[in-house]
Amino acid sequence: MGTTQLESVPEPKYWHLKTVLSEALDSEFTVGEILPNERELAARFGVARATLRQALEQLELEGRLQRRRGVGTTVAPPRVGVDVGSERQTWPGAAGDTWQPVDCTVAAPPAGVADTLGADRDRPVHIVRRSRVSHGRPVAAELLYVPQSSVPDLTAIDAPSGPARARAVLRELQRLTLEGQDRAVELGSARADDAKELDRLPGAPVLVVTTRFFAGRRTVALSVATYRADTCRLTFGASGGVEIHHGPERQAS
Repeated sequence: MGTTQLESVPEPKYWHLKTVLSEALDSEFTVGEILPNERELAARFGVARATLRQALEQLELEGRLQRRRGVGTTVAPPRVGVDVGSERQTWPGAAGDTWQPVDCTVAAPPAGVADTLGADRDRPVHIVRRSRVSHGRPVAAELLYVPQSSVPDLTAIDAPSGPARARAVLRELQRLTLEGQDRAVELGSARADDAKELDRLPGAPVLVVTTRFFAGRRTVALSVATYRADTCRLTFGASGGVEIHHGPERQAS
């Protein structure tokens, strides 16, 4: 492996190094591959190790690299597409859904959720917790709020708790005729519980996608999905298709 010297550039050296490293990740490395150690990389690019660390930290923030304890720095998988197109409308848990049910509880929802659902603030709802994993790492966590009136035929006998109960709620919800849905997206900071589930520090940037599901001319379910901002990319378009771009030669749908 040859030595690449960086020329004098007006931008910070670590930022230019980040660009050079990013190009190397696209052309020389594969997802999950472990990078050479800092000493080797610093020698290759002719920079101080402090400069190298700054570049690596920036690439980690952008989701290009992962630092795994006991393993080292590895190439991260492509970002997960978060489809916010308007044409693709399906119930949670329908065929092709990539979310995994984790648990289901019955409790009073937050006041804002109750107001969106048009429900009494003190009336308990089903709260389905689901997760989304990509290449073995958690990328999103979801809380799906379903009023008991939306799934009136569900009983505690069907499944008392856990993933089975979550699947039962989703199954009953799909018996309704979906009339439409809408989404809102905002940038936020990970709360303690979200951070723990997403393997991030509290306060880390996240994307919060809120989806309302309509049936019978009312809101019958509300999803609040929290995505790691460093692993996801919003996609728009009339087709509702998902495109994941992570470099000039790497694309998936």
